Amino acid sequence: MSAGTVLLLRHGQTPWNIARRLQGQADIDLDDVGVAQAERAAVAVARLQPAAIVASDLVRARRTAEAVAALTGIDVVIDPRLRERAFGTWEGLNHTEIEGGWPEAYATWSRGEQPDGIGMEHRGDVGTRMASAVVDHAAGLGDDETLLVVTHGAALGAGISTLLGHDAGEWHGISGVGNCHWSVLRPTDRGHPPWRLHAHNVGVPT
Repeated sequence: MSAGTVLLLRHGQTPWNIARRLQGQADIDLDDVGVAQAERAAVAVARLQPAAIVASDLVRARRTAEAVAALTGIDVVIDPRLRERAFGTWEGLNHTEIEGGWPEAYATWSRGEQPDGIGMEHRGDVGTRMASAVVDHAAGLGDDETLLVVTHGAALGAGISTLLGHDAGEWHGISGVGNCHWSVLRPTDRGHPPWRLHAHNVGVPT
């Protein structure tokens, strides 16, 4: 048994998003714009009638999930597997600072490869933990029910890649998503992979 629809929602805007700083697993809260984004997205998502809500334990994702919970009456389940990718030494820095301090490692990362000596979590590992969380929580729902997963940009892309049967450490075919935008996955019994991407980077018009 599995949820018939999985909706993966990225959190609202934070001050570090505006400053273009890598957040990773730093626990940065929403700013005022992010709170407003979460409230607008919550109205749209609540209309889709999620049967369950699960979120990363980082505050920006948790508060975004709570905006939906306030409209639906559904409790938010926290799962640390939905955390953002850890960026190690680079967390809190912008791209100019990273390139200036670690030019070779930055070039490696820009090519989609894994830089050494940074403490950065491997993208493939992020995809694996994300996919396992989605599958576990979806397993408790029926095929006519929707699971809402509130997470982070890099984690969302890696998770979708894995659920679509790719190695997230090697495959970069999923574009990024905006703050409080979402993607929709549905299971399929038509061979491999077991999930299909039905919508990506969907948001509420402003």
